[in-house]
Amino acid sequence: MTTMTEQMTLSFWLGNYPNTAPIKSGKVRSDLVALDFPEVKVANRGFKAIVREAKYDIGELAIGTYLQAKAYGKPYVLLPLCVMGRGQHHTIAYNPERGELRPQDLNGRRVGVRAYTQTTGAWLRGILADDYGVDVNSIRWITFEDPHLAEYQDPEFVERAPEGRELTQMLLDGELDAAIVGDSLTDPRLRHLIPNPDEAARQWAASHGGVPINHMVVVRDRISKSRPDVVREVFRMLAESKKAANLPESGTALDALRIGVEANRRSLEIIIDYCLRQRLIPRRFAVDELFDDTTRALGSP
Repeated sequence: MTTMTEQMTLSFWLGNYPNTAPIKSGKVRSDLVALDFPEVKVANRGFKAIVREAKYDIGELAIGTYLQAKAYGKPYVLLPLCVMGRGQHHTIAYNPERGELRPQDLNGRRVGVRAYTQTTGAWLRGILADDYGVDVNSIRWITFEDPHLAEYQDPEFVERAPEGRELTQMLLDGELDAAIVGDSLTDPRLRHLIPNPDEAARQWAASHGGVPINHMVVVRDRISKSRPDVVREVFRMLAESKKAANLPESGTALDALRIGVEANRRSLEIIIDYCLRQRLIPRRFAVDELFDDTTRALGSP
């Protein structure tokens, strides 16, 4: 049994980013806690294990997945620290060889997305609805993967792609009108659906309290209750890791990796609203209930 003075070893599912490199390499270390990092190629490949098996003591988790995990009573609590965030406007594409397409033309169309519950998709649908007048529930969403949460059932306007089909090829073949393709266009024949997406994303961040959150960090709730000192130390290490990365946007209005409840409050309010409207969660959470007494205080002055 670990005592309060012994070093505690915790398993930590964490992706590979400039802001996580110092903590994963051991440049940022602690006498109180030792972190065991499994090999990670793509961070989202571990999200099912976190919410279905409670496999890791600490884990990077998409914020949309965490909101669903909270709704289904999974044994994790949120740390107020973003490890991956970005603008979302560039993530949706179409094939111009099949005709010009504008965001406001999407009503009633077929749009591909890896999974309906994907956090990028939740952000993008909210942006399309609020800023471009799209009725996102009129769209037929074509998916390729199950939700992370086994308990969640997709709405009736969500359809699974035929077995063996691939999102980009379906878009090129005209079986999809548009698709959420992720961080970069995967084929030179594709074009961004939203014009000037980088500038649109900067303007959105300036008017909405910051860059959209993709992934935050969760910790087992029993560890937070029994060893708040350990949770505070892990948080310190993550904050120090970000600082050690010396990122150019750190501390600016375009800093996607914000730390503390208040710094992230507006983005959390927005994604909660988007998820509720899109039938991803059953009720509206207050931001403060995503945290417990230990994690809510982290990052506060």
